[in-house]
Amino acid sequence: MIEKEVNPHFENFLFDWEQKFQFLVGGYGSSKSYHVALKIILKLLEEKRTALVVREVYETIRESCFALFEELISDLELENSIKAVTSPMQIRFPNGSRIIFKGMDKPQKLKSIHNVSLIWLEECSEIKYDGFKELIGRLRHPTLKLYMILSTNPVDEGNWTYSHFFIKNKGQDDEVVFLDDEVLYKERTVVVGDTYYHHSTADDNLFLPKSYVEELENTKVYDLDLYRVARKGRFGVSGTKVLPQFESKPHAEVMAAINAIYSPIYKAGMDFGFEESHNALVRMAIDDKEKILYIYWEYYTKGKTDVEIAEDLEKEGFTRTKERVKGDSAEPKTIYYLRKKGVNIVGAYKPKGSRLQNTKKVKRFTRIVCSDQCPNTVRELKNLTYKKDRNGNTIYDEFNIDPHTFSAIWYGLDDYEVVDLKDKKEKYKALQSLGL
Repeated sequence: MIEKEVNPHFENFLFDWEQKFQFLVGGYGSSKSYHVALKIILKLLEEKRTALVVREVYETIRESCFALFEELISDLELENSIKAVTSPMQIRFPNGSRIIFKGMDKPQKLKSIHNVSLIWLEECSEIKYDGFKELIGRLRHPTLKLYMILSTNPVDEGNWTYSHFFIKNKGQDDEVVFLDDEVLYKERTVVVGDTYYHHSTADDNLFLPKSYVEELENTKVYDLDLYRVARKGRFGVSGTKVLPQFESKPHAEVMAAINAIYSPIYKAGMDFGFEESHNALVRMAIDDKEKILYIYWEYYTKGKTDVEIAEDLEKEGFTRTKERVKGDSAEPKTIYYLRKKGVNIVGAYKPKGSRLQNTKKVKRFTRIVCSDQCPNTVRELKNLTYKKDRNGNTIYDEFNIDPHTFSAIWYGLDDYEVVDLKDKKEKYKALQSLGL
């Protein structure tokens, strides 16, 4: 008989062993790791098992997972029966159960592991997806039921944990929804097939100092990304958004706004791809007075030949209307072929440094409004963020994804300039110097 006070939100989790996969995600200080460790101790006292605890870097285990198990063994007053061995790190139980600790940075050490029936991936978002799949292969036992527990603070939706357990290819034509994460935030615990989901925040940890919760709440003031992860325990987009003024609106609303412009400027741009990257063509309308960019139509595909692309564009009316398209000048053969087939397409000007300059140009629009009938444009641009270098510095011409629709917009705006306030100020100074 073991008596231990636990947080109510984790009570059912401690004794629920119905699903093979158990995925715990939450904010800082929610006590998810503590309850995972307690759950494993209780299971190994009940059944003779070998459990494997894994983090991406082996050296981080001693001060985290191993220390947590030592603390729990002491709290439960089981030091006389459960032994924590430091070299190599192991937890040994009186019934022959044991917990071993490994790091994914030393994959050769995993090859010697046999009959592991329970694996805990702590901070699983730090582990590579290939490592996760490798560990599933290591989970085997001739008689015992197999379990894998994964715990993590949420990172961004680009992490494999999101695409594997929640939504794969979010916003794309081949989107697959395993569980909408918004449902988990509302329900707190959800079972889907052979996976048990659990969400927690600092509010679920009744033993947490009030001052710690206040510190988490204060992150909302200076770091919204950290607030989302640490306080709310939610997936999302990390980093600085490239186009914070981007918004998606119903198609009818977008077209009505375009029709209301006194003299709209229409543009079309195209980026080329084939197998790995996509062909993207967008139609745009500009409200030059209000500096609003409207995106109302897209063509988005991959794996198509020049012949097939030309056929598609003919069906969309590009050969009949002679609508001008600016394309990626790095693909002169494709541009030449499309022109032969009647598409009015020319190469856009691409000088050195144009990625940065084109990004700045688009950012100068006061609003960027996209039709909801352009799902790939919305997917790529709504959450587009800048890349960072190894020192955490922002790289202003590289992004978290390869945004093909953004490139198409660059090319389409090749001969249009958005004049911002700084440009107007400089122009005014120049006119003054000329006495005009």
